[in-house]
Amino acid sequence: MFSLLRWLFKAALVFVGVSVLWVGIYHFVPVPFTFTMAGDLLQGRSVTKDWMSLDEMSPNMARAAIAGEDARFCEHHGFDFDAIADAAQRNARGGRIRGGSTISQQTAKNAFLFQGGGYLRKAVEAWFTVLIEAMWPKRRIMEVYLNVAETGIGTYGANAAAFRYFNHDASRLSPTEAGRIAAVLPLPKKRAAISPTGSVRRHGNVITRHVGVVRRAGLDSCLR
Repeated sequence: MFSLLRWLFKAALVFVGVSVLWVGIYHFVPVPFTFTMAGDLLQGRSVTKDWMSLDEMSPNMARAAIAGEDARFCEHHGFDFDAIADAAQRNARGGRIRGGSTISQQTAKNAFLFQGGGYLRKAVEAWFTVLIEAMWPKRRIMEVYLNVAETGIGTYGANAAAFRYFNHDASRLSPTEAGRIAAVLPLPKKRAAISPTGSVRRHGNVITRHVGVVRRAGLDSCLR
């Protein structure tokens, strides 16, 4: 038993050291690849990505992400417990399951982990969320998120999405275009930003209307 505990302690130390180093490297280096991208390749899909810094990207994209995914992004420290509680109440009433994950949590999952995995992956996701909130500024969290989030089948990041859907780069995204990309984020393998219909169009229109609200209310203040 003592040997097992000692082995577990050493394994935990290695995990902590590697994860801190990994997050530290990604503070400065564009994320080159993710486990989700690897999953696409294993299924025979091509992967399209095109990193763009937040400085070059239209601010409409970050505002649309805040409007659609995480209105308290600039206020919380990785976890929005009010959103988690609201999601739990909605899910308890039945219907489509909704999450309460913040952009920070989604960044941790997308950059360092894989989709699915249940509670164990959620626990590791929480650890990486704490790390990126402690080691990265909010601008870097948003920058990584907008470059590694899946925005369509085999498409990753806002810039690749802008080329795919609108034939120009993400520096020229209008509020409507950014809203449509943000509307794809929750279900990127089932939604498309070009000529969207039904709930995707409605959700994109709502996000578009709130892009200006995010700017006027200063909900993106940590990115300026």
